[in-house]
Amino acid sequence: MHNFWDNIYKFPRFLLATFLGFFLTTFQPIFKLLKNTKTTIIITTTITIIIVNLCVLIKLMLGLK
Repeated sequence: MHNFWDNIYKFPRFLLATFLGFFLTTFQPIFKLLKNTKTTIIITTTITIIIVNLCVLIKLMLGLK
């Protein structure tokens, strides 16, 4: 039974390490691109447009005004 709880306690650390590794690997190229002013403006504009479009789409789907 002691072995079981040791394995259960290890799972959250594994999960955290997996998510952290995924996000660092995914966003590292984006952080390199943000060092350039031109690409910073393009990336910021693109992300803003995507978020606004998603908000409008969700409001329309849910029938909110």
